[in-house]
Amino acid sequence: MRACILAAGIGQRLRPLTDDKPKALVEVGGKSFLDRLVAQLAAVGVRELVIATGWREEAVVRAVANAPIPVVLCRNERFDSTQNSVSLLACADALLAGGAEETFKLDGDVIVDVEVFRRLLDTRRRTDAGLVAAVDRREGLGAEEMKVLLAEAGSDRITAFGKGLDPRRSAGESIGIELLSAGAVSTIVDALGRIVTGGQTNLYYEDVYDRLLLDRGGPLDARACFVDDLPWTEVDTAEDLVRAGEIAGRTRLA
Repeated sequence: MRACILAAGIGQRLRPLTDDKPKALVEVGGKSFLDRLVAQLAAVGVRELVIATGWREEAVVRAVANAPIPVVLCRNERFDSTQNSVSLLACADALLAGGAEETFKLDGDVIVDVEVFRRLLDTRRRTDAGLVAAVDRREGLGAEEMKVLLAEAGSDRITAFGKGLDPRRSAGESIGIELLSAGAVSTIVDALGRIVTGGQTNLYYEDVYDRLLLDRGGPLDARACFVDDLPWTEVDTAEDLVRAGEIAGRTRLA
């Protein structure tokens, strides 16, 4: 089992903290986001970590020198002018090396409890879905959140991903962590290659997931794994960083 962490972006809104390092290396409670995520992934059985780099890649090289699991770094040369789907595509060769495997895909700017990863594993084992996304069912969603729609009340089948979805119809926010089957990894990498080669470099990876969903006529069965009872946050701003500090002590690493 692999994991792929996207850590290529500049983290503009957290400057000056990110002047000399990517956002994933900003510390909360004495540990960086990346250190926390690596410890959690090792605890749930990940055997290889693939990291998309870009901004201040040399800082990531130093940070993972003594990681508890092998690390492969994959640079997005256009990190400052493209969206995160291009960073995920930059990891394609590493994700397919020796054959695709079950893979966690996660953003490098989240702080979560390790139980999120265990629930994703349990949900995929139960449903055999190609993609399982961690979803926070909450109200007050706006334009910035990556939202999901579900097939119907009580269902866990995802029928749409998108920031532009109507918040009133959305079931919650996709928090930036998914578990992909080996087959889904290959399918998504292939789609990313076609889309980016075709010139679309401004898409979020969730936009690509959306195009592949069963309800779009695609091959991807996507399910929601609900994590709204667990502490987590994504960090984009100084205010988010304050919240991360408040919950850091409640997020278990193993």
